Amino acid sequence: MKRIYMVRHCQAEGQSPEAPLTKEGVQAEDLADFFGNLQVDRIISSPFKRAIQTVQPFADRKQLVIETDARLEERRLSGVPLHDWLDKLKKTFDNPDLKFDGGESSAEAAVRIVSVVDEAFRNHLATTLIVTHGNLLALLLNRLDNQFGFEDWADLTNPDISCWNQLEMTCGSKG
Repeated sequence: MKRIYMVRHCQAEGQSPEAPLTKEGVQAEDLADFFGNLQVDRIISSPFKRAIQTVQPFADRKQLVIETDARLEERRLSGVPLHDWLDKLKKTFDNPDLKFDGGESSAEAAVRIVSVVDEAFRNHLATTLIVTHGNLLALLLNRLDNQFGFEDWADLTNPDISCWNQLEMTCGSKG
């Protein structure tokens, strides 16, 4: 049976693409232990440094290549810094088509993450581990359950793990 593990990256020092994991973010080793006995056929990650660092210990242990996919990059809320970004983000959960200057709407970002997951399910490999960012993971969860909203996004952990198979979705957190 096909199975996909969605992983939100470990705790990072910031939001830039090059932001590394924090000292607490060394949970990547714990994550590698968590997945230790799991047979994974493929790893796809956001090209952001924090996402790659999250899965690198596991990839090294299993001798797997980390494929990067730009569709898994952090969602761009706006092209300019927003002092009230949290309020604006909440509004995009209420209105998925809301778009700020230079950013992308929730609906647009959801298309990216859904396309990666759909391709993984269509692939001949059995188990895929996908590493992404909290907002994209939340948008995917919202597509599967429209009750999953802003407050649920705020409750996601770093890292956070969700698992799907072709028959059902189960969600869980690994904090």
